[in-house]
Parts: sequence; structure tokens; C-alpha cells
Amino acid sequence: MPDQPTDAVLVARSSGPSAPEPGSVPEPVEGSHSSRRRRHRRTDWRLGGRTVRPWREMLLAWALFGLGAGVIAGFAIITVWPAKPWAPLASTLALWAGMLVPIVVGFSRSRPIGLLRLRPLDLLYGLVIGAGLRLFQGWVEGIVAGGAAFPSYVTIDGALPSSWWWSEALPAAVIAPTIEEFFFRVVVLVSVYTALRRPFGKLTAGLAAALVSTALFVVTHSIGSVLGVDAVVALGAVGITCSLLVLLTGRIWGAVLVHIVYNSVYVLLGVVGTIAG
Repeated sequence: MPDQPTDAVLVARSSGPSAPEPGSVPEPVEGSHSSRRRRHRRTDWRLGGRTVRPWREMLLAWALFGLGAGVIAGFAIITVWPAKPWAPLASTLALWAGMLVPIVVGFSRSRPIGLLRLRPLDLLYGLVIGAGLRLFQGWVEGIVAGGAAFPSYVTIDGALPSSWWWSEALPAAVIAPTIEEFFFRVVVLVSVYTALRRPFGKLTAGLAAALVSTALFVVTHSIGSVLGVDAVVALGAVGITCSLLVLLTGRIWGAVLVHIVYNSVYVLLGVVGTIAG
């Protein structure tokens, strides 16, 4: 008859490693490849990684090429058909088309992780900061010009034309801010930041990305018109603010909503000025 196990043997057996249950997934061993991959998985485009690897110098070159082509096409339309009523809108559409090209190229290659997330806080950013920037613009205009006047729109028989909604209101309030933010604060800012982050560090890369994005933003708005000091300061404030929002939150929609509110308030002031004028 076999010997019965002693108490010491029983304790040793109970304290030893147990066999995995059927269907269970074994935990990764510390230091193993799967453990290291889980530990270094990127959750934000600002940390680098494969989702922003294509968003570097080449995409920035696409952005400059698209912007330049859009500007040239817009000038050509205005020059060839200066008296046509549809020429200004066609010129703007040509510029937007040039800005859309690098946006499409960038997102066709990859989607920077976390950039397109929308949080409830982004709505608050849009309302508060967008309205605050418009108040700042009026304050600067009042200092530089000696007073801030309501903008106004051209009327027909004392009323806004029916085409005003799609030719003035919608482009200014929604379409232009969205395209501009995705161009300047997504393509340009992310490309510059990604290209400079590793060789120069996050702070230098963020500062350079914000300045380049804002400078292009202001210069683009000065094409075809002479900007006053107040307009340059206001546009610079919008550019820097939206750039900081993207860099600090890692998301684009806060900047888009800030720009939409900023432009929408101008449209509303233009309606008030037109009615009161």
C-alpha cells in the first residue's frame, strides 16, 4: 500500500503554481515582448508613434503646395473674370480646394490617435473662448481705430438677399473655420510638431508649431487685402489660442468650435448692423 503524503508535502503542493484554467489567457511575463508593447502603446499623437509617422516634412510640403496652388488659382479667377458676381466665391472655393488636398492626403495615410476625439469640454471651450476672442477683437479695433462699428451686408430693397445664407453666412460661420482649422491646426501644426519633437523636445516643437501655424494663418488672410494692425492682432490671437488648445488637449474640435463661434458672432453682428443701419 503506497505511503500517504505527509502534511509538509500537502502544503508544498497547495502553495505551488496552479495550472491555468481551460480557456484562460495567461498573464504576460514581466519583461516579455507583449508586456513591453503594452507598456509603450501610444494613446496620444503628441507622444509620437506610427499614427503620426507619415505626418512630417512631406505632408508639410503638401500643405505649402496646396496653399500656393489655391492662392494662384484664386487670383487667376479674380483676374480673368473681375466683373462676374460669382468670381469672389469661386476664388474662395479654389483656395479651399487647395487647402483640402493636404488634409485628404494626411488622413488617407493615417489618423493621429486622439486628435479627432470630441469631449463635452470642447463645447465649453468653443463658446467661452470664441466669444472672448471676438470681444478682444472689438476692444483692439476700438483702440486702434478710435471706435468699433458694427459690420453690415449688402441689401436688396432693404433686406438681405435669399442667397446670403449660402454665399455669406454658411461659408463664414461654418465652412471656412472648419477647413482652416483642419489645415492650419491639424496638417501644419501636427506636421511641424512631429518633425521637431524628437530632435528638439516637446516645448520647442510646440512653440515652433504654434508660431508657424499662426503665421501662415495670418498671411493667408492678408492675401488680396490689406490688414490693419487690429486685424493682424486679432487674427494672431485666434491662431495662437487655437494652436495652444490643440497642443494642450491633443484634440482639434475645441479649436474648430472656437473659430466657429468667433466667426458666427461676426455674422450676427453683421445682421444687427444691417438691420440697424
